[in-house]
Amino acid sequence: MDRPIKIKIQDNEYLIRSKGNDTDNVYKIAEYVNEKLRETDEVSKGMSEKRAAILTALNIASDYFRVLDERDSLLQEIQNKSQSLISVINSKIKE
Repeated sequence: MDRPIKIKIQDNEYLIRSKGNDTDNVYKIAEYVNEKLRETDEVSKGMSEKRAAILTALNIASDYFRVLDERDSLLQEIQNKSQSLISVINSKIKE
C-alpha cells in the first residue's frame, strides 16, 4: 500500500508516496538529489531556482545514461566470456 514519506529537498518539504518498504530508498534518492543540487549551486551562483533544477536534472540524467552504458558494456563482456567458456567446455566434452 502507498504511504506518504516526508522528505526535504533544499529547504522545501515534500510528501512522497512509496510502495511497500521503500522508505530507505526514498531517503537515499532525496539525499542524492540534494547533493546534486548543492553541486549545481556551487558552480552556478546566481542562477534561478528553475534553471538550477533543470541543470541538476540534466546532470542526473547524464549519470543515469552513463551507468546504463557501463551496464551494457559489462553485460556484453559477460556474454562474450560466457560464450568463450561454453566453447571451451564443448570442445573438452567432444574430446
